[in-house]
Amino acid sequence: MTDAAAPVLSPVEGPNQKYLQGYLAWLRNEKQYSALTAENYARDLGHLFELAAATPLAQLKIHHIRRFIAQLHSKGLGGRSLARMLSAWRGFFTYLMRDHGLADNPCIGLRAPKSPKTLPQALSPDEAARMVDLPADTPEATRDKAMFELFYSSGLRLAELVSLDREPMQADIQAGEVRVTGKGSKTRVVPLGTFAVAALQAWLAVRDRLAKADEPALFVGQRGSRISPRVVQLRMKQWGIKQGITSNVHPHLLRHSFATHVLQSSGDLRAVQEMLGHASISTTQVYTHLDFQYLSKIYDAAHPRAKKKI
Repeated sequence: MTDAAAPVLSPVEGPNQKYLQGYLAWLRNEKQYSALTAENYARDLGHLFELAAATPLAQLKIHHIRRFIAQLHSKGLGGRSLARMLSAWRGFFTYLMRDHGLADNPCIGLRAPKSPKTLPQALSPDEAARMVDLPADTPEATRDKAMFELFYSSGLRLAELVSLDREPMQADIQAGEVRVTGKGSKTRVVPLGTFAVAALQAWLAVRDRLAKADEPALFVGQRGSRISPRVVQLRMKQWGIKQGITSNVHPHLLRHSFATHVLQSSGDLRAVQEMLGHASISTTQVYTHLDFQYLSKIYDAAHPRAKKKI
């Protein structure tokens, strides 16, 4: 398996390019959004520019935006994707009003169509164990094992993992914890499991074989610089197939698995909320539904009067 370069966003032409770059700079510098989040916003705005075609942004009205949303919905985009996209558009027009004199925001008052709520998927404990039990026989595989153990041990987001630096992390490993900066620039400290500690120590022992001399990142890619989110996603997908995992394996799946398995063992929703870095307990409560599904399966399989045997 080889590392792959991060995707390049398709170019935006004309004055929209200036507005887009200014908005993305504002997101990164003022809002402190991660590079991955800014990339997602850029992709959502690319859809807006494509749908608007030759119509100047200042001439877009609410009926245009409503039609754009309807077109995307007809192509199969669900309510959650459209809501995220509409939020990106709304923020972009607010930026244009503030910094470029746009008269009004055509996205105000619009809502995306609702879609059925879906519960996040989680690996079984056996599948999760298979996913992190990699043969660490090369520097790249040792790195991947450390990354996957860290996802599953501490429930990190992808952007949080790739932003980690080696220097503070070395001290954190000795303390059995990891300090990350999450959404809204909020810092939290999450425990490290013993398997994750061992995997990270093994990676640090071989890191210099891949890393450039002055690279501060904890995890590096094939070129010796900070690993990109896309490379992490691709490596995890490839390892998932190799390890015989039938689910579509991605970083957030290990985060979901971490939350589900901790909740199943402890029942402490508040602790899971703090470890995941959720601002609201309602966001974490989705894992109680997953936990109930898991318990229901056990009950149905074990209780003699749970359901009729056919």
